[in-house]
Amino acid sequence: MPNGNIRLEPGWKAHVGDYLLRDDMQHLAAFLRERKHAGAQVFPPGNEIFAAFDATPFDRTRVVVLGQDPYHGPGQAHGLAFSVLPGVPIPPSLLNIFAELQRDLGIPRPDHGCLLPWARQGVLLLNAVLTVESGRAGAHQGKGWEGFTDHVVDVLNAEREGLVFLLWGSYAQAKGKRIDTRKHRVLKAPHPSPLSAHRGFIGCGHFSTANEYLARRGDAPIDWSLPPAAVVRAEIYRTPA
Repeated sequence: MPNGNIRLEPGWKAHVGDYLLRDDMQHLAAFLRERKHAGAQVFPPGNEIFAAFDATPFDRTRVVVLGQDPYHGPGQAHGLAFSVLPGVPIPPSLLNIFAELQRDLGIPRPDHGCLLPWARQGVLLLNAVLTVESGRAGAHQGKGWEGFTDHVVDVLNAEREGLVFLLWGSYAQAKGKRIDTRKHRVLKAPHPSPLSAHRGFIGCGHFSTANEYLARRGDAPIDWSLPPAAVVRAEIYRTPA
């Protein structure tokens, strides 16, 4: 998986690109090729695997949302954790995220589930595992992605200051255990899935708390509202400034 062959925002390439040259990442690349050769449908499409990094440059990252692995239904995953493109039905976990947004900040549920406007404001929507197979949740866990995304979290922790990490569920919380809480704000809650959202995710207040922290640091808050689907469709094809 040579870093010259993937589309990676320059800031991220400078900080994590060398990791992609490691032997374990080369083994991961071979595994992905083998699975595709065997006829497996791998999501998201190859040109969207690193979409979270393209949408949220390293130096502009302000909030980090840690997911587990991509959606495994056709047409769902597009490289941003919890997000689906306009026109794709909103998954249950994202519906609960929107429900908490409405409870916390009074933001009405949008008519789509594309979180690109958040990403463009500095919200890194990072899954721990960046690929999956159709109908097989967790199919690519333990194949090498976790080491890479651990490295991403470690680099952010070490080289940035004043980030907000939103850790929803035990998996994300375990992944974020090395984050220095003296340098960053770490917020924890149950996962927004229907199985656990009402055990504390609904009512967590993470969106307002994140903005309060950013404001105390003199940073602009995140606008957690989403424009209508038609506006976001146009935004998808805009190159970040």
